[in-house]
Amino acid sequence: MRIIVPLSAVILGGAAMSLYFLNAPETEGLDPDARATRTEVRKNDRALALYDGDAVLKTYRVALGFNPLGHKEREGDGRTPEGTYVIDWRNPASAYHLSMHISYPDAEDRARAAERGVSPGGDVMIHGLSDKMAIVGAAHAKVDWTAGCIAVTNDEMDEIWRAVPNGTPITIHP
Repeated sequence: MRIIVPLSAVILGGAAMSLYFLNAPETEGLDPDARATRTEVRKNDRALALYDGDAVLKTYRVALGFNPLGHKEREGDGRTPEGTYVIDWRNPASAYHLSMHISYPDAEDRARAAERGVSPGGDVMIHGLSDKMAIVGAAHAKVDWTAGCIAVTNDEMDEIWRAVPNGTPITIHP
């Protein structure tokens, strides 16, 4: 009986996910020549927006750290930082499709962590999905699952990768 219950949950979950994919909203692709001058994340809305000046180029649904409320305080807390940073480097060989590094921790983050005697953590990225998760697609954003990063689908990450150059500011709001 113990095997049947989890198996039933998997079957029902798979059916629900199939319905989600069949009814998932279509989003227009981002113009391949679009270039963002800044990015903003609104954690409460689970949204990442690319801007050219004041014009929104495109908005994406995101998953955040598994403990998303509040500013990242230390390594391993599962929080996505809040504040203004920059995209400072990228990893084309990321285990999560592609990834772009957010310049967390800054000097203030390091000082706050030092006062507490903890590591501030690092390696906070905007990234796609791993090979194992890619099949989930947009449904990944139904749950906050990262260690503190900002996750989008692989197709979305391809767009963001093209549109957001290194040095682009990113503001992460609560």
